[in-house]
Amino acid sequence: MTTTLFSFDNSYARLPERFFAKVAPTPVRSPGLVKINEGLARELGVDPEELASAAGVAALAGNVVPAGAEPLAQVYAGHQFGGWSPRLGDGRAILLGEVIDGSGRRRDVQLKGSGPTPYSRRGDGRAWLGPVLREYVVSEAMHALGVPTTRALAAVSTGEPVLRERGALPGAVLTRVAASHVRVGTLQYFAGRGDEEGLRALVEYVIARHYPAAEGALGLLEAVIAAQARLVAAWMAVGFIHGVMNTDNTSISGETIDYGPCAFMDGFDPNKVFSSIDEGGRYAYSNQPQVMLWNLAQLANALLPLIAAERGAAIAAATSALAGFSGLYQAAWLAHFRAKLGLREAREGDLGLIEGLLGRMAAQEADFTRTFRGLADGSARAEFKAPAVFEDWAIGWRARLAEEGATVVERGAALRAANPGLIPRNHRIEEAIQAAVGGNLAPFERLVAALSRPFEDQPAHAALTAAPRPEEVVRATFCGT
Repeated sequence: MTTTLFSFDNSYARLPERFFAKVAPTPVRSPGLVKINEGLARELGVDPEELASAAGVAALAGNVVPAGAEPLAQVYAGHQFGGWSPRLGDGRAILLGEVIDGSGRRRDVQLKGSGPTPYSRRGDGRAWLGPVLREYVVSEAMHALGVPTTRALAAVSTGEPVLRERGALPGAVLTRVAASHVRVGTLQYFAGRGDEEGLRALVEYVIARHYPAAEGALGLLEAVIAAQARLVAAWMAVGFIHGVMNTDNTSISGETIDYGPCAFMDGFDPNKVFSSIDEGGRYAYSNQPQVMLWNLAQLANALLPLIAAERGAAIAAATSALAGFSGLYQAAWLAHFRAKLGLREAREGDLGLIEGLLGRMAAQEADFTRTFRGLADGSARAEFKAPAVFEDWAIGWRARLAEEGATVVERGAALRAANPGLIPRNHRIEEAIQAAVGGNLAPFERLVAALSRPFEDQPAHAALTAAPRPEEVVRATFCGT
């Protein structure tokens, strides 16, 4: 049985067979529709109603392989918490194929939680409903916030239990859309095996697909460095903590990928860690720029054989490229935070002004999102235990704004455009997951709807802007496996 849902054009499947394992999704007992992302479906040239039909849900669950699909699991390696793993790969995800969207962009369509693959490493290849809903909510919120990200096309239930440490949980499958699923770890896999032919083929593929202006391996490295500098700066500007920034979770395209133990901060803490497995704080909020540079250094090391014939020359060129990360990141970070303070001009004292606020926020445990949003309407001071601490800083900020001459209306509009009122707060996500496990999808639907317009004032969803009460605080998040 087949169904035609997508107009596939599968370039990755045309690469050498050692780049992947051909494997079909494992059918499930009783697939059921949880959510279809109608807007994204239309972007991909897919009829949302057909996708939500019985035949569409069967395909999204892995019970039917859509016509034109060439299902496969990608192989890759990676550094996980700094430790080298020479062979990882898609252990619970299967790439159905690629489509060309309405804007001419090539997009992967992948099923996550669709059963075991040759790379499952004793895992069951499944996902339970909680991580599927978390990734749906957070990835779509990130898209609405303007942060490069993979997208969620659909979520379906499987009608089968998934066994985890906490017992039997309802199974689900997420349909994920990405610019591609090529990772830093994908290039590391071929480099680690000494497969220069495979590495060269992959570099040529990635350049053609993502960075057509790049010249050779060095040009690719420089392009990825720039993309990742912009990405991490965007994370920092919305208080996002990825939680598991392994090289196999670092996308070559510069998108946020693999929403496992991710979280958004409530009270500002530069050293905040949520991931239950990050005991040493490697992937804390403030460490994210340095970790990304470390990951990029691993990419550079993988590319050395293709950068220059002589190793010393290759190392020198790669080192020079990596040295540019700091400036690129700092420029992007400053641009974000200038906008968050409503500053239209770049001036020498801006860094001190920004850091002055952030330092006070950290000392006072001020809510990150509510503080910045509150700059627009004068409510930011209420986020501080001692409002005088904010007012002491605000004297200089207001003077700086006055020098630029914007009207109150213009300033307020600019601040609201740069500072979201709504983020996917951890306690609300957990609330939605718990309700969904009990059969109530209303809190999940409410979150998805509200978070699609994060910069708008939404009185009907005012409760979603509130910081958690002490008993609601989520102190740890968990990997989706």
